[in-house]
Amino acid sequence: MNYIIYDVEATCWRGKPPKGINEIIEIGAVKLNAYGELVSEFNKFVKPTVNPILSGFCKSLTHISQENVDAADTYPTVIEQFKDWVEVGETDYVLGAWGDFDKRIMRDNCNLHDLETDWLEFFINVKSQYNTLKGNMGHQKSGLKAVVKKEGFEFDGVHHRAISDALNLAKVYAKYLDEWIIVW
Repeated sequence: MNYIIYDVEATCWRGKPPKGINEIIEIGAVKLNAYGELVSEFNKFVKPTVNPILSGFCKSLTHISQENVDAADTYPTVIEQFKDWVEVGETDYVLGAWGDFDKRIMRDNCNLHDLETDWLEFFINVKSQYNTLKGNMGHQKSGLKAVVKKEGFEFDGVHHRAISDALNLAKVYAKYLDEWIIVW
């Protein structure tokens, strides 16, 4: 069993996106083995196709430049590379992210490009399960950066960069490895 802890960054604006579509611009992930040990990392930028120009807000929030995405492959190519790295169809895995957004936008981007989505089904909403585990209800819920620090870890890297957020989430995930509920 591999645990794929991932995060995505997407095109963003202050307000609604042009043409109503947000596109993934970075996928960052770590693969943990059954013991919670880091096996490998995946980090790729993605070239958006519907709204190819990043907003100033997006560049400021994510620290991703226009040059980063212009030089990247489009979503269909990167998602196939990601699935190969995950070893979809070759080994048991579960995807985990901080909230439902990452799964939802990955599914939306697959649909946008007419790609299969069934491989996304084995998913853990780590944020929801963490809040349940800790008894956090309502206003007590915290963001990833605060939770990482609350759990006694340093937040490494740049917040709102997919690989940094994935690496930091993996620390929390590994700490509670036996607590997560996986529904098959």
